[in-house]
Amino acid sequence: MRTFDRTRWRRLILAGLVAYVALAAGCARQANHGPPVAIGVESQYANVLSQVGSPYVTVRAIETNPNTDPHNFEASPAVAREIDRASLIVENGLGYDAWIEPLIAAVPRSNRRVLVVSRLLGLPADTVNPHLWYDPRTMPAVARAAAAAFAAMDPAHAAYFAANARRFDASLTPWRRQIAAFRARYAGTPVAVTEPVADLLLQAAGCRILTPMALQLALMNGTDPSPQDVATEQALLRERSVKVFVYNQQVTDALTTSLLQLARSERIPVVGVYETMPQPGYDYQRWMVAQMRALRAAVARGVSTATLGR
Repeated sequence: MRTFDRTRWRRLILAGLVAYVALAAGCARQANHGPPVAIGVESQYANVLSQVGSPYVTVRAIETNPNTDPHNFEASPAVAREIDRASLIVENGLGYDAWIEPLIAAVPRSNRRVLVVSRLLGLPADTVNPHLWYDPRTMPAVARAAAAAFAAMDPAHAAYFAANARRFDASLTPWRRQIAAFRARYAGTPVAVTEPVADLLLQAAGCRILTPMALQLALMNGTDPSPQDVATEQALLRERSVKVFVYNQQVTDALTTSLLQLARSERIPVVGVYETMPQPGYDYQRWMVAQMRALRAAVARGVSTATLGR
């Protein structure tokens, strides 16, 4: 009996979408009216684009649901139409949103800009952790690059875009201060995680991540981790070798659920993190401040945080 090949099925769907968007663009392309359109594939990138470009740029996000696994996102004809209209597309890179590349290639435009964040940061292609938005250095670089792209599309408002990029950078000061204060007081704090979602922020804050990277990547990619790595993770929790257990709220399976239950049974505070920006009520700055506040509450007071407060 043949088994269902989900990967092959997704490739067939994507191939159909590529054919669809190419045909639609070839048959009739309506003239764009109003401000240029920019797409942030993930909601956090779209939020930064909006802070830099609005109201002179119309910004759309594709992956917006914080209750779904971004790794399993499947494009639709509506997404393909959005891509066809876009003058700027910001994608994460490192294979995180590779599904968009054939759709972009299906409707080439000489005046379209594609910003790949991993390349903007100069990261090698074999970088294993794609969750770049948790690195405090990432979004200021994205804001500056977006301002330059918007200025090229709309030179009359170049100074406005540049000022917004500077304003965005300055608005991250409270988050940076939180990170510095945590590092000054709690550097070396041992933590366990399910996936490498917030690893870059944990590292910036001076935490020691004891979970084997092989286990993190297996859970991230939906593959079976080795029994040895699972046993190591369980021992970290049973022996209370870590101060906090950080888990990805958007992806839970039998193993992550069991680890979460084990952490709670051992009275290890847990912190839930998100891959895509929580909706509604958050911008990127508030989201990162809330995540840092939750980490400090777990380490300083043993408080668990599943749902972020604003």
